[in-house]
Amino acid sequence: MKNFFISFLLILVFSYVLQLFLPWWSMVILTFIVGYSIEQKSYLAFFTGFIAVFILWAGYAYFLSSANDHLLAGKVAELMKALTGGKTSMLFLITGLLGGVAGGLGCLTGSLTAKLRT
Repeated sequence: MKNFFISFLLILVFSYVLQLFLPWWSMVILTFIVGYSIEQKSYLAFFTGFIAVFILWAGYAYFLSSANDHLLAGKVAELMKALTGGKTSMLFLITGLLGGVAGGLGCLTGSLTAKLRT
């Protein structure tokens, strides 16, 4: 459980910092490195990467959108009405899910790669 919290915090903090300067996929490389470096069971590695990036992306999308009272997010949600039902909260949820899956797969890949070396 200790490894979960360490991995979670590392991914959350360093993903935020990396994505300020690098493209969005830089967090996948980071989650791979964390999954490779910190030993966890495979399902827990995926969950760690998923939940950390989900919280980061959904929270950051909400934070950025609140700067303009969710005007742009509302228009995008309206364009994607089939997926979001016109709700901005669903747009933030989908954003978090997409990032979470990418982060989870990166961490899982790192964890499974580390198991190859033993």
